[in-house]
Parts: sequence; structure tokens; C-alpha cells
Amino acid sequence: MQVFGRFLLFMQSMLVRTERIKVLWKRVIDEAILIGVDSVFIVSIVAAFIGAVTCVQIAYNLTNPLIPKSTIGFMVREMTILELAPTISSIVLAGKVGSSIAGGLGTMRITEQIDALEVMGINSASYLVLPRILGAIITFPLLVILAMMLSIFGGYLAGTLSGALSGQEYIEGIRDAFIPYNIAFALIKSVVFAFLVSTISAYQGYYTRGGALEVGAASTKAVTNSIIAILLADYVLAQTLL
Repeated sequence: MQVFGRFLLFMQSMLVRTERIKVLWKRVIDEAILIGVDSVFIVSIVAAFIGAVTCVQIAYNLTNPLIPKSTIGFMVREMTILELAPTISSIVLAGKVGSSIAGGLGTMRITEQIDALEVMGINSASYLVLPRILGAIITFPLLVILAMMLSIFGGYLAGTLSGALSGQEYIEGIRDAFIPYNIAFALIKSVVFAFLVSTISAYQGYYTRGGALEVGAASTKAVTNSIIAILLADYVLAQTLL
């Protein structure tokens, strides 16, 4: 409870004496580029291969001749949109973005850069942490949308190249019984995951004490706690919104 209370006070401190909108917007764009653009490659690779592997494994297990092969495309679409794209992408980003946020803020703390900002009258939490959180909330949904597209396309390539099903059958499957709300659900999950990853990682880095070893420990703890929070939130959101 003590840690949770300290976390809530940390969140509250970001909203006190905030920077001017112009300065905050510039910082948010800079962080969005660092978080989003620099993560496109790893998210693309993971998403494409997850879609391909999912398609191949479903085709391997779907041996009943009474079940149409278009079901493979349907299952790849549902698994990608509801779970694989938002959750797996966020876990990958927790490792990359979370460790970066915690390591960066931890280094600034032990080198007394954060203390220098406070001495100059700048709210360091608002100036350093809030843009990172907003940048993550903006870019995570965009990366999840990219992951959805590439995962479904990866399944298409794997299914057609392996001969498991034809392209027409795959497209027929991904068009079958489509529910638009699933897209909204995935985007809601991505926003929640972005908030959890950015806030937990920022909290761990902001309150780092000691030296270089403690910065590494804070980064590791940030990634671990972020992944646990993502999995718990994934279950709660599925129970609540579906």
C-alpha cells in the first residue's frame, strides 16, 4: 500500500505546475518519435512472424475435412485482433520502451540532473515524465494497428506459400463474421497498456537511488512489473469489455 500510495502521489505531482502547452507539445512529439518510430522495426518483425506461425499451426491442427479452410483466416484474424497484436506488441514494447524510460530517468536521477531541474524551479515530473506518458499513449495504438496489419499479412503469406490454403480462402476467412467492436477493444487495450508501461517504468526510474547498478536493477524491475501489469489488465479488460 505504501508503494501504491507513493505511485499515486507521483502521478499527482505531474499535474502540478505543468509546462506551457507549446513546450509540452514539443516534448511529447520528441518522446513519441523515440518511443514509436524507433520501435516500428521490432514490432513489425514480431507481428509478421506471429501471424505466420499462427496460420501454420492452425492449419497443422485443422485436419477435419468438414471444416472449411477459410476458418484458418478467420482464426488468425480473431487471435490477432483480440490478443496477439495488442498484448504481445505491448509486452515487446515493455521490454524496449520500459527499460529505456526507466534507464534514462534513473541515469538523470543519479547524475543529479533531476535535482538541478528542481533547483531551477521546474517541475521535473511534469517536464520529464508527462511527455513520455503522453507519447506512449499516442504511439502504442498506432503500433498495434501496424501489428494487426502485418500479422494478418504474415498469415496470408505463410498460408499461401506453404499451400495450406489459397489466397481466396484466406481472404474469405478474414472477412467472415467480422465484428468492428473488436478493433475498438484492441485499441482500448493498447491505450491502457501504454499508460501502465510508461507510468510504471517512469516511477521506477524517477525514484532510483545509488549508482549504475541500481539503474540496471530499476530497468529490470520496470520491465518485470510492466509485463505483470499488462497481463493482469488484459484479463480485467477481457472480463469487463467482452
